[in-house]
Amino acid sequence: MSYIASLKELINTLTQSKDLMVEMFEKRKSFLYRYDDAAELLSEDKIEVLISKHILRRNGPYVEIDDLYQQFFEQVLEVNEEINTSYIHENIQQVKQHINFYLQENNEHRRYTYLKQIKAALRKIGRITLRNVIDLNRNIENAFKTEPNYSIKIARLDAFDEKRRAVYLLIEQTDRLAADEEITFFTTALDEELKQVVTQLRGQLTESRHNLIETQKQIIEYLNQVKHQSRIQEKIKQVKYLKDQFELKAKTNITRLLQQSNDVLFESRPTYPLKLSLDYLQSDEGNENIKRVAAKLQQHKRPAQLVAESIASKDMLPQTEEEIFIDLEEIKRGFAASSHHLHNYIMQYKYPREVTYEEKITIFCQMVSMYEQELNIKNIFQTDEQVEYAMVVAK
Repeated sequence: MSYIASLKELINTLTQSKDLMVEMFEKRKSFLYRYDDAAELLSEDKIEVLISKHILRRNGPYVEIDDLYQQFFEQVLEVNEEINTSYIHENIQQVKQHINFYLQENNEHRRYTYLKQIKAALRKIGRITLRNVIDLNRNIENAFKTEPNYSIKIARLDAFDEKRRAVYLLIEQTDRLAADEEITFFTTALDEELKQVVTQLRGQLTESRHNLIETQKQIIEYLNQVKHQSRIQEKIKQVKYLKDQFELKAKTNITRLLQQSNDVLFESRPTYPLKLSLDYLQSDEGNENIKRVAAKLQQHKRPAQLVAESIASKDMLPQTEEEIFIDLEEIKRGFAASSHHLHNYIMQYKYPREVTYEEKITIFCQMVSMYEQELNIKNIFQTDEQVEYAMVVAK
């Protein structure tokens, strides 16, 4: 078991296996990736190196990216669907701790180190908060549209609502931290970059807060729709059960409700033609309207179909088209009696018609496919400057 000793070693290892890592990462949610499929993209020795360095993890016939590296890739590429509020809370606590260290420290170099860590943590808070809000909205929409089970759908939406409240509380906590709780630090730390970081953070918090308000409205709307659909589904199930038991009329008032219903949704809408006066039709405006209607009617007219000319008597006479057939069975018998290998024999064979190079290659492939049991296909390859082919001889 070996481990990554340096950043240079890690980068080199990932570079050598980039094709496999990209393929596995893109298909991480589609299906389990088989070890044999991975061996087609990377040699088994290199795969074992990745496993020994805990970059990949093998599970029987399958192989997958280790959780540590998968989470790293998802966070860098911003495709992680997990709503991680604890990470924001940790950064808030880290900011508070480093602010205390900064105010107590007298050494300028160490004060600068704490200030640098504070700015990095504030940037993380803003970026992760905004990312969590985006992921939360996407997960809510996916749960509403793709989850078929109503009870599970409601439970997932309620869980996302809890996440929304947690993110909102962290936004308020961060806002208080920058505006009230640590006002001494932010006014005494004369650093231009820190001011820019705080301004950017407040903008991100404001955007996240507004998005969460819309998220709350969306969750309420989705929950109401799901609960309404669930109630309708339960009623339909009850009606179907009573119908199957032939008790629908006896135990419900459906007959009376249907008699009271006068829905005409499926009836065609009646049209009442309006007759125009002769005075209007004789006016200039009426004349223009008549021309416009006539033009529309003319457009809807089907054009007269053209009638084809009569077929000439000579075209009715039977015609024969001849094609010279290449007999593969005859080629096989001749090849069995020769001392050449198959590719050489096919290239030199005297065909009943002119045959191109591409057709000869096709004949070679057909012979190998059709008469595989009667041929000896060796693990030796040669080339004729255009294609590489296996040595095939007769048994």
